[in-house]
Amino acid sequence: MNMIPGTVEEPGLDAYKVGTSKALSGSAVNMHTIKGQVAVITGAAGGIGHALALDMARRGAAGIALVDFSDRVVQVTRELNTQAGRRIAMAYRGDTTDTAFRQEVYADITAKAGVPRICVPAAAITKDALAVRIDKQTGQVVIYPTEDFRKVVEINMIAPIYWAIELVAAVAKDRASRGLKRWQPEEGLQGAVVFLGSIASIGNVGQISYSSTKAGLEGAASTLMAEAMYYGVRCSVIHPGFTDTPMVRALGEDFIRTKVLPQTQLRRLIRPEEIADAICFMLTNAAVSGELWADAGWRPAT
Repeated sequence: MNMIPGTVEEPGLDAYKVGTSKALSGSAVNMHTIKGQVAVITGAAGGIGHALALDMARRGAAGIALVDFSDRVVQVTRELNTQAGRRIAMAYRGDTTDTAFRQEVYADITAKAGVPRICVPAAAITKDALAVRIDKQTGQVVIYPTEDFRKVVEINMIAPIYWAIELVAAVAKDRASRGLKRWQPEEGLQGAVVFLGSIASIGNVGQISYSSTKAGLEGAASTLMAEAMYYGVRCSVIHPGFTDTPMVRALGEDFIRTKVLPQTQLRRLIRPEEIADAICFMLTNAAVSGELWADAGWRPAT
């Protein structure tokens, strides 16, 4: 299904005014808690993004923009609002690499819920294959397709970085509108970003593109943290291990049983809810910066 960039689904917060930019700005900001915050989550239709949205709703988030290319994001939004007993979530279906779509999401959630203070750009894909292999049928050398690499980079690295930058821009704009310049510690932190890295960021056979993008997010987070603190926004990265998501299940049960679980101390896949809890911890604990490895004791085979 081809979505028109900028298409917004589910009226969501229209029927429930959760707050205003004024109410969620300035001295009212308390980044030590999820309660009362407005968040943007990409890749929210499944796996970690879905679990995180549910967790944030339980913790009292004031508004959550759920972003995904999948139609399922509308279903997840309805589920979230039903469980919360009120409309706190809005579904946005579209391509996360599209600039106009990204800007529309931020403008819309800001108008309806207030200035976003949290961004977790979790959308990602895999296009796994060896960098170089010999075709068994023809005997010819096959090199990993450039177009596949570019697509993974666009979705897994460039898009998350710009969704994070958009969050910083929203906070900066809000501060400028109130005559504020460089952030001062006594103001309290103004926002937080957590990138979704991966244990594959250290390198993994068959994941030349995926591993590259996840490693790239480390440099982006470190750089953006140095810049975004001017506005009081923190940036960090969580590196989940093998988590029970559709992406991991697609590896096949036999692969998981023989190649993944034996290398994991817990001898099981991580639950998405466990990663969601760790992300919320990173968002609200100002002492946690840099990278957090949530790998359940996984170690690559030697």
